[in-house]
This record gives sequence, C-alpha cells and structure tokens, in this order.
Amino acid sequence: MSIDRDTFENASEEELSGLSVPEQVLGFLAANEDRAFKAREIATQISVDEGAVSTALSRLKDRDLVEHKATYWAITEDADRLERYSGYERATALFNEQFGTEDRDAWREHAPSEPHPNVENEQ
Repeated sequence: MSIDRDTFENASEEELSGLSVPEQVLGFLAANEDRAFKAREIATQISVDEGAVSTALSRLKDRDLVEHKATYWAITEDADRLERYSGYERATALFNEQFGTEDRDAWREHAPSEPHPNVENEQ
C-alpha cells in the first residue's frame, strides 16, 4: 500500500505501522487521485478484506472524503476537507495514546458550578 509523501515524512514509524482501514483506503486513493476504483480493487491493493473496505468507503463518503459513482470510488477533490480530517484523526490518536482517552466523569467532577461570566453576558 502506498501513502502520500506528507504522511511519509511527518508520521512516526509507530503511526505508519498502525494505519486504520479508512486511513489505508484514503492513502491509496490519494496516491491514485487521478483514478477511480471498485472496492474490490482497493481491497486487493491494500491487502484488506473487501467488506472492511466497503464499510470504510461508506463512512468516508458520509464525511464527504470520497466520491461514489456507480461501482467506482475516488478521493474528494476538496483538499481542505482532507487536511482537516487527517489532522484531527492523527492528533486524537496521538493524544489518546499519550494521555489516555477522556473520562467524562472526571470532567464533570471538576466543572464549575456556575457558568463563566461571558456566558451569562450573552444571554
């Protein structure tokens, strides 16, 4: 499976070894941005089960990161949207790995009992 050059240069070895199926699909489609593929072809190229690829493609389509026409799939041409998704996904994974996932009960325990003064002024 290929990845884009920016990911190659900026990701650690750990990040590259653990790419999720959606990240692998996006990486493949980004590397082949001038073409559209069937889910089966993508699955073969990235060595992932076709069902997992199909699920990933549907979820990526819901986020407007890929386009679908008949049986073909291509990466979106909206570079800003792709950049926002990739950055958020990698940052969340990195912070969760370093600090653990957020605990809502811990947040509530330390939440102030009264709203911030700016919130009161807006009402």
